[in-house]
Amino acid sequence: MFRSLAIRHIHLARSLATHAAPPARSAAQITRNDWTKEEIQAIYDTPLLDLIFRSASVHREHNDPSKVQLCTLMNIKTGGCSEDCSYCSQSSRYSTPTTASRLVDIQPVLEAARKAKENGSTRFCMGAAWRDLAGRKRGFEKILEMVSEVRGMGMEVCTTLGMLSPEQARRLKEAGLTAYNHNLDTSREFYPKVITTRSYDERLDTITAVRDAGISVCSGGILGLGESDADRVGLIHEVSNMPEHPESFPVNALVPIPGTPLEGNDPVSVHILVRTIATARIAMPKTIIRLAAGRNTLSESEQAMCFMAGANAVFTGEQMLTTPCSPWDEDKAMMGRWGLDGMRSFEQVSVAKKEGERLQLEEFAATSNGATSPI
Repeated sequence: MFRSLAIRHIHLARSLATHAAPPARSAAQITRNDWTKEEIQAIYDTPLLDLIFRSASVHREHNDPSKVQLCTLMNIKTGGCSEDCSYCSQSSRYSTPTTASRLVDIQPVLEAARKAKENGSTRFCMGAAWRDLAGRKRGFEKILEMVSEVRGMGMEVCTTLGMLSPEQARRLKEAGLTAYNHNLDTSREFYPKVITTRSYDERLDTITAVRDAGISVCSGGILGLGESDADRVGLIHEVSNMPEHPESFPVNALVPIPGTPLEGNDPVSVHILVRTIATARIAMPKTIIRLAAGRNTLSESEQAMCFMAGANAVFTGEQMLTTPCSPWDEDKAMMGRWGLDGMRSFEQVSVAKKEGERLQLEEFAATSNGATSPI
């Protein structure tokens, strides 16, 4: 198993007086929120093997390269969404194989969370196909109870419920929510070609409400929408210049679904996937990069390239929202071959910091009861 090693710089020869050594950069200087598009484009355009080498070095400097977080995603309310996201089978505007259903009951969710935990997942995510929570008071109360119960299992809890108000974000935080997923999907410029029912700024407003409530932000994108390299760069530029880097940056490869406007799109190439992961890792050194939808189409060697480039989380289990997912047994066997371990709940420093006093109280309660602490 590989561990991060401190690197010693040994001078084998005297430098010429005309070549001054560059000043040492602190970790604070390396973690930046002022990237320009030109800088990120230059990183993205680096020859691929050089790019992977650089991103792997950054990854090892800021993260334990032997750790990968296993996450499980459950669809708690399927289909019937009023949005027109061109990639999504849950939109009511398209005729797809997905059938609309009501919000599920609490017990099946808790059973799924327990099963995920038993299989090594330390983050449980719940997704509902809604534009927002307007007029869903009873449903929101049920979700708050789900969040509280899953958090009580010692797991990280994430939800994706559409747009949130500051008050809704505050209540989710009080219930114990760890993270909120709200993807930007692509660049600001390309976004209107994919979605017209919700603006880019509305997505950013929800992310702001989540961050202000003290919830970790999970925001990434989808590759294969028909975007250009410049759009992938634009997405990374947008998230890397937020006031705080997102705790998590999911990288999804489009799974074309019959009946959606993007059903005929070609699969995204693995080199674009790896290049995007590597660029995001360099721009956001401490962010968890989640290899998400479409991973099941990659070979093991292609997945290995993604992890070399800096990915350090996967979605695993029975399925994603409406697309296939690699099962736990396969993923654990693959990680064993690579010498990788699963992250514990709340192991990421930025997540633990946001949880603050609540996490300390939970740890104390678990210890007092003779239970194993989740951290």
